[in-house]
Amino acid sequence: MHLRLISWFFIILNFMEYIGSQNASRGRRHRRMHPNVSQGCQGGCATCSDYNGCLSCKPRLFFVLERIGMKQIGVCLSSCPSGYYGTRYPDINKCTKCKADCDTCFNKNFCTKCKSGFYLHLGKCLDSCPEGLEADNHTMECISIVHCEASEWGPWSPCMKKGKTCGFKRGTETRVREILQHPSAKGNPCPPTSETRTCIVQRKKCSKGERGTFGKFHKHK
Repeated sequence: MHLRLISWFFIILNFMEYIGSQNASRGRRHRRMHPNVSQGCQGGCATCSDYNGCLSCKPRLFFVLERIGMKQIGVCLSSCPSGYYGTRYPDINKCTKCKADCDTCFNKNFCTKCKSGFYLHLGKCLDSCPEGLEADNHTMECISIVHCEASEWGPWSPCMKKGKTCGFKRGTETRVREILQHPSAKGNPCPPTSETRTCIVQRKKCSKGERGTFGKFHKHK
């Protein structure tokens, strides 16, 4: 009788172990076949879904949602694409879209390039530049207004008439100056760079073969 009870005990124990192993096996199959999680993720994904793409990324990669038609797919990238900025968190590195008027940005409050029709100023995108600044349509930035700067006048040229420095009493003399800084679009325009005035010399005859020195003067300058 005692041996029969022991035999029944081992039969029941073995049956319970068999039931437990079957339940564990079904649980593993259920987890493996769950429709929301896939095995063997590609492209830097740590976890992924057959429908939604990446759900989390491997270390140091950035998670970003890409729109394909009406749905969004998660992808993992080494750096954020244009129009996004990256932020690192303890549990995930994430790409966030820049503001609507910003083409590229450093963070949510600092734009580095604006979209068409806007001008960049101190990290902001403006439809017009503040007072004291002007829009540069080449760089699409607000820049300081630059006024023209000219050098001091040079010396007057020799008094001349018809290219000669002799054989007359009244002639003209000229002086010039250089532009040191050209103005921007709204800057003050440049002044004249040359001026001429009447001059009087003691009339004398030109020696044979003598010519004016005006050309030589400017060549020397």
